[in-house]
Amino acid sequence: MSLDTVATVAGEPISVAEVDAAEARLRAGAGAARLPAAGTGEGRQLRRWLTQLIVTRRVVAAEAVARGLTARDAPAEADVLPDATARLEIGSVAAAALADPLSRAVYADVTAAVRVSDDDVAAYHARNPLRFAASSAAPDGWRAPALTAPPLDEVRRVIAEHLRGAARRRAFRVWLDARRAALVELAPGYEHPGDPRQPDNTHRH
Repeated sequence: MSLDTVATVAGEPISVAEVDAAEARLRAGAGAARLPAAGTGEGRQLRRWLTQLIVTRRVVAAEAVARGLTARDAPAEADVLPDATARLEIGSVAAAALADPLSRAVYADVTAAVRVSDDDVAAYHARNPLRFAASSAAPDGWRAPALTAPPLDEVRRVIAEHLRGAARRRAFRVWLDARRAALVELAPGYEHPGDPRQPDNTHRH
């Protein structure tokens, strides 16, 4: 791997210049003040994260071509990542990649066969009986939490959608990890930010 290459995806190089450009766009954006200073350990971690995002987008784009998918096949971002918990479940790199409609088209295709069973739905309701219970109006205009669990049949559909969404995110994360492991080679200095072997991954209190 040449000195101006940060990674290869299926043998195709990604240049240092591409990471430089991605970092420059971030540092020119509205959130620039929150970014770590360049040249620090945290700054190098940012560049590793950007490298992960770039290679992930390349992996997903290649998969879209292989599957004959286009951005027209994409679900809405809110359907894939409805809240902050969903973004944490799937990981920051995958969540950032899924801002792109083409990535969401691949996500939908990869996870289309994921299902949850009636037993899973019933077990979830038994463990979390008030999770999808409707709140009630309180005299002061606030909403009061429900005190009585709704019957399973009343919330079966929403529980199934909730569980299937989580299962699809897990399935996509596992698929993506496997594809990156098969296709991506990272240059020294551009390892995954969480790789314990690289010197900037230091746990501090």
